Amino acid sequence: MTESICEEENYNTVYRRDAEKLRNYLYYQCKDLELAEDLTQEAFIRLWNKCKEVILAKVTGFLYTVARNLFLDQTRKEKLVLRFVKGQTPPIDKEDPHYLLRTEEFRAQIERSISNLPDGQREVFLMNRIDKRTYKEIAELLQISQTAVEKRMGKALLRLRDNIKEFKTYNI
Repeated sequence: MTESICEEENYNTVYRRDAEKLRNYLYYQCKDLELAEDLTQEAFIRLWNKCKEVILAKVTGFLYTVARNLFLDQTRKEKLVLRFVKGQTPPIDKEDPHYLLRTEEFRAQIERSISNLPDGQREVFLMNRIDKRTYKEIAELLQISQTAVEKRMGKALLRLRDNIKEFKTYNI
């Protein structure tokens, strides 16, 4: 007999393993942490409700598919501003105030540049650079080819590089 996601221990293990990464994935999509947390919880509720139909080995793919569909249902055609990487603030102890201001402006400009990437490029960039996922993992989660992930990442890096050339005025 195969293990079932309906067994509480298996469900809890999957939750501990996947919940944070799923929430991050949704955050990259919707640009709203509270909404990402709500959608993550809803995805796990749906997993529990369909636990008899979901194969334990395929549970991560199921969660990402449900989460993506929940997001699309929830935020169709909405544009939101991305609040990127909470808690990354420049050091404030005994630093030159001018340096701190330039650093903050530079960080804000990078966040805007990432936020302005097309959805697919931003999603792949953040999953790779923040969640440390491989291209293969990203391809599986997004249900696209690894080549498509590589192309999206390449285009994202080119756009960001072009934008960063404009930042040279910050002299950090």
